[in-house]
Amino acid sequence: MSASLANAAPNAAAVLRQDSGAVALLTLNRPASRNALSRAMLSALREALAAIAGDDSIRCVVIAAEGPVFSSGHDLKEMTARRADADGGAAFFTATLDDCAAMMQQVVYLPQPVIGAVEGIATAAGCQLAASCDLLVASEAARFCTPGVNLGLFCTTPAVATARAMPRKAAMEMLLLGEMVPAAEAQRMGLVNRVVPKGQALAAAMEMAGRIAARSGAALRLGKRGVNAQIGLPLDRAYDIASDVMVQNLMTEDAVEGIDAFLGKRHPEWRHR
Repeated sequence: MSASLANAAPNAAAVLRQDSGAVALLTLNRPASRNALSRAMLSALREALAAIAGDDSIRCVVIAAEGPVFSSGHDLKEMTARRADADGGAAFFTATLDDCAAMMQQVVYLPQPVIGAVEGIATAAGCQLAASCDLLVASEAARFCTPGVNLGLFCTTPAVATARAMPRKAAMEMLLLGEMVPAAEAQRMGLVNRVVPKGQALAAAMEMAGRIAARSGAALRLGKRGVNAQIGLPLDRAYDIASDVMVQNLMTEDAVEGIDAFLGKRHPEWRHR
């Protein structure tokens, strides 16, 4: 990451967006606070994701972070300060967790595929954000943790994402032990797709995003939506939904073009519709 960004002024944008062709890069830009998911950070992420969702020119998204920490999770200082509220902070905690859950669902249901690029540490809700991405690239120096149990506060909301990204027993191991998991072990457990040399997570994620974005935008949108819609359903219902999505896909201009190009032994020219 660049020194200029790492030393960004406190009033700089909490989330930076940089587009490269059909790939949008979102960078968490609060390294001094370990990119904690404060209310301001959550708001910035939700705004950025909403803008991308409505941008048909973007076909893949990468989420990365400035500094040595991808995200340390919720801003515990911000939350603890609200203990002085008349209700002990309950209303603020509820609003914060609701806001965070909404942001995580934006990642999952974003029309475009989302790739997480983790170079350093992703803990608690930061690990939740990483797990919510469709694909996850980590450097060999990256570590993942759901440490709430060490604080007397079980990582129940991060469990929603981790238990969907990993086999149940692997997720429970992370949640119950609350220990740092190295990138290679996280890959073995099913949380991480690819482990790359230190310092190369962002470059590898961007390269992968570029290859994905070269595909039909219509197929990517329909495909991601279809996969999410059928997961967890009974087998017959899952096939019903998948078949419906396939028919919708077959009726797109890109499917006509893609099949014609395949049969004609030429490269397709996507119109992304």
